[in-house]
Amino acid sequence: MLKPRAALRNMKEYHPPLSGRSGLRLDFNENTVGCSPRVLAVVRETTAEMLTIYPERDSVEGLVAQHLSKKETPFSPAQVLLTNGVDEAIHLICETYLEPEDEVVIAVPTFAMYEIYALATGAKIKNIQANEDFSIPADRLLAAVTPQTKLIAIATPNNPTGAMVSRADLLKIARACPHAALLVDEAYIHFGGEPVLHDVHTVPNLFVVRTFSKVYGLANLRIGVLAGSLENMAYVRKVSSPYNINGIALRCLPAALDDKQYVANYIAGIVAERDRLEQALKRLQMPYWHSHANFILMYIGGQHKEFVQEMRKRGILVRDRSADSGCLGCVRITVGNAAQMDRALTALEEALAAIQWSAQPRAALTEAGR
Repeated sequence: MLKPRAALRNMKEYHPPLSGRSGLRLDFNENTVGCSPRVLAVVRETTAEMLTIYPERDSVEGLVAQHLSKKETPFSPAQVLLTNGVDEAIHLICETYLEPEDEVVIAVPTFAMYEIYALATGAKIKNIQANEDFSIPADRLLAAVTPQTKLIAIATPNNPTGAMVSRADLLKIARACPHAALLVDEAYIHFGGEPVLHDVHTVPNLFVVRTFSKVYGLANLRIGVLAGSLENMAYVRKVSSPYNINGIALRCLPAALDDKQYVANYIAGIVAERDRLEQALKRLQMPYWHSHANFILMYIGGQHKEFVQEMRKRGILVRDRSADSGCLGCVRITVGNAAQMDRALTALEEALAAIQWSAQPRAALTEAGR
C-alpha cells in the first residue's frame, strides 16, 4: 500500500476558514480598502495572448531590488527572490536548510506555516512560548538553541499578537547562532516595528521575507519577496520553480510599487484607526495587546465562540485565535478604514451586550494560560 513519508503522517494541519466568508472581512488581516487603481488598470489591459506566455520575472525582481534598496545598502537582483506569497518563501528556506532530525526553534504563538513546512522535512520543532505580554523571550529562545538547530523563525510584528521584536534582539539571535538560518517575517512591518531587511548585507545567516498582500492589497495574486545574502540566495534559488509567480502578478506589481502615495495614505489611515480601536477597547474595559500590525488581539474569555458568532450575525467577521498557544479566549480583529471601523465598533458593542460580557482585568487572564 502506498504511504506518505513518515514525517507527514502525523503532521498537524492548518485549516483556515477558506469559505463562507460573507460580510466585512476583518478576520484575515487583508487590505480592506483595495489595491491601487493603477493595478486595476493593468489587469484590464491584460490580453488573451499574454495569458499564453510563460511568465518572466527577472525584470520585476530587478525592480523590486531597486525598490528595497537604500543608497548605502543597495540590493542586487540576485539577492531577492519573488515567491508565491510568504508561504512559499518559508517552504523554500525549509527545503534549502533542513535535514530530517534537524531542530527548528519557533517563538509561539505565531504563523502556523513555519512549523508545518519544517515538520514536512522531518525536522524536530522546539516551540518557545512568548512572555505574558506576548513579547519574544530572546534569552530563553537562545537557551533552546543547540548545534542541531538549523532554523529559527520569528515574525515581527507577530501574528496573531501584533508584538514586535527589537532589531537589537534579532541581530543578537542571528549572531549568536551562525550555524542556523534566522528567518524574519516582516509581513506587517509597514504598520510598525524595527526592520532588519538591510541587515542581510552584514549578517550572513539572516533571511527576511515580506509580502505584497497587506499594504499593497495583492493577496489574491500571491506574491512575496525573500531577501538574503548573495551566497545563500543562490542555494535557495536551486529549489525554487522558475515559474512560481504568475504573469498577472508580475505585470501588476510594478504598478503597485509605483503608487507610493496610495500606499502611504492607506498605512496612515490604518494606523489611525488602530489607535481608535485601542481607545474603544479601553473604554469598554476589554483586555487587549497593543499592536504594531493591522490587527488587534483582544481577550474575550470563555465566551469567545459566542462573540465571534454574534459579530457574524451583524455582518462582521473576526478570527477566534483560541487554538493558538497561550491564546485561549482571544479573538483577533483586522483594522479597516474609518467607515468600516464605525460598523465594526457598533457591532462589537452590540455583540458584547448580546453575550452579556463583563469586563475582566488583564491581571486575571488565567484562562488564557499565562
